[in-house]
Amino acid sequence: MSERDLILSSTESVCPHCLRRLPAHRLRQGDQVYLVKDCPEHGPVKTLLWQGDPAYQSWARPKIPSQPKVCFTEVSKGCPFDCGLCPDHRQHSCTVLLEITQRCNLGCNYCFADAGTSPAADPDRATIKDWFDQILLAGGPYNIQLSGGEPTLRDDLPEIISLGKSLGFNFIQLNTNGLRLAEDLSFVKRCQQAGLASVFLQFDGTTDDIYQTLRGRDLFKQKLAAIEHCRQCNLGVVLVPTLVPGVNSQQIGAIIDLALSYLPTVRGVHFQPVSYFGRYPEPPADCDRITIPAIIRQIEQQSGGRIKTESFKPPGCENALCSFHGNFLLMPDGELRSWTKHEGCCGTAERAEEGAAKARSFVAKYWTAPQVKTVSLNTSAGNFALWDAFIERAKTHTFSISGMAFQDAWNLDLERLRDCCIHVMSPENKLIPFCAYNLTDSQGQALYRQVTQRCK
Repeated sequence: MSERDLILSSTESVCPHCLRRLPAHRLRQGDQVYLVKDCPEHGPVKTLLWQGDPAYQSWARPKIPSQPKVCFTEVSKGCPFDCGLCPDHRQHSCTVLLEITQRCNLGCNYCFADAGTSPAADPDRATIKDWFDQILLAGGPYNIQLSGGEPTLRDDLPEIISLGKSLGFNFIQLNTNGLRLAEDLSFVKRCQQAGLASVFLQFDGTTDDIYQTLRGRDLFKQKLAAIEHCRQCNLGVVLVPTLVPGVNSQQIGAIIDLALSYLPTVRGVHFQPVSYFGRYPEPPADCDRITIPAIIRQIEQQSGGRIKTESFKPPGCENALCSFHGNFLLMPDGELRSWTKHEGCCGTAERAEEGAAKARSFVAKYWTAPQVKTVSLNTSAGNFALWDAFIERAKTHTFSISGMAFQDAWNLDLERLRDCCIHVMSPENKLIPFCAYNLTDSQGQALYRQVTQRCK
């Protein structure tokens, strides 16, 4: 190491080639931070974690770990091999994903689930009810995301939504590529009437060349049609871009601008920097990654300074290094007024369970469609009328910009994994942290997910 290199802290990780658990260090070189580890069989690995400002060591929120209320596995082999959750996990569930199909109507180059590759049969509704019951046993109801594969391929999706609602799950979100939503307005209506609250819409850019590269076909018109059908059915939408450097990282500002033009139907943008598990073209180099601070800086730059880096803060639910978020109010004159601010790493420590509860509440409140009233911020109407109008606008024109950096075998940090609050219900009725469930080695072999055939 040079004189500028500094080991910041120690953790554990896995070898990306054999998934053996290894000691690891967080190494600072200049303004960049790397995860460094050395497998006795496959040699050293050094992976980029953080790039520049906001500074790595400032991106923290004090948190007191809390064990899940009910654990379905025991500690035996150690993290990440005992997921279920096990008693060493340090956070409760915020959102639980139910993968209701492995079928898909796209063949994306980048896919968490490697969907559509020799898909298993869809779970029947009795199995899905067992999953809901298991989540209740684990301390739920938690927020639910119906995922896959492409969940809209199930014609009985409205019945699955209705089932969840009948069991007390008040926030049910659909994770979708939007193709069926664009094509079938009656299906969208049935989902909304069944109790669907929010649509998590794959949305990678505003030009078709991006969709050709990432998804294999032109899709932009279908994405807009899906948003329009959600608007007609009063469903809140969150746009979800998978950010790949050199492909669509230059469209961060354009995606935000488009999202704002669809307020109040579109409630926000949730960026997901590409991670390398599931299906991807080739193993990553550091230039193939975009980190949280790089995204935040690009938001300010590509918005022309309209959105400031200091408007974003670490999460209170998952590990601070996993995500960022900023909340805004769009004013009538087009100003985007922030109501969050990054205040550094100081503050009162909060129990992890409280952070998860706040995150669940925020998502359920601000990612659903608001009831729109016609109001005017007319100063001649007096201060009380102005304040009432402002409150009504705050209900309809709030907007969130957030992002979550999922971990793969190259950058997996087991401290972060133990703080995970995004969990997947496995076919074995276990709650598995998202990054553990989707973890694959360099040859595509999964630790937890059942993958029958590797598709490159």
